[in-house]
Amino acid sequence: MGSGEKVFVYEDLVKHKDRNDCWLLISGKVYNVTQFLEDHPGGDEVLLAASGKDATDDFEDVGHSDDAREQMQKYYIGEVDATTIPARRTYKAQTSTAATQQEEPGFLFKIIQFLVPLLILGFAFGLQFLGKKEKTET
Repeated sequence: MGSGEKVFVYEDLVKHKDRNDCWLLISGKVYNVTQFLEDHPGGDEVLLAASGKDATDDFEDVGHSDDAREQMQKYYIGEVDATTIPARRTYKAQTSTAATQQEEPGFLFKIIQFLVPLLILGFAFGLQFLGKKEKTET
């Protein structure tokens, strides 16, 4: 980072997330994209939704071209102090107990789906057998 570059704290970045003042944090760099909102090919809503947070994943997931990455440089205003960025929240997968409880109704449902047609079929054959037996006795 050069000596003339501005360093922002994350709390300052969060304040700039509306149509008249929109900053993005991408890969530790801060961009003021307010003037670009109307020209963004994906629409201004995309940029506004990504403002006020670390937008690195949002930016990378879209797969921007090299030209788009070059164009970003004219909106660059500084870096963010990495120590001020809050830790990312990670979501835990469901515990095995919850997974087991979810699987049991599915397993029971599959058995019922299999057994009910068999019972109906068996009942139909039983009626047919009894009908033939009564005809032979009369």
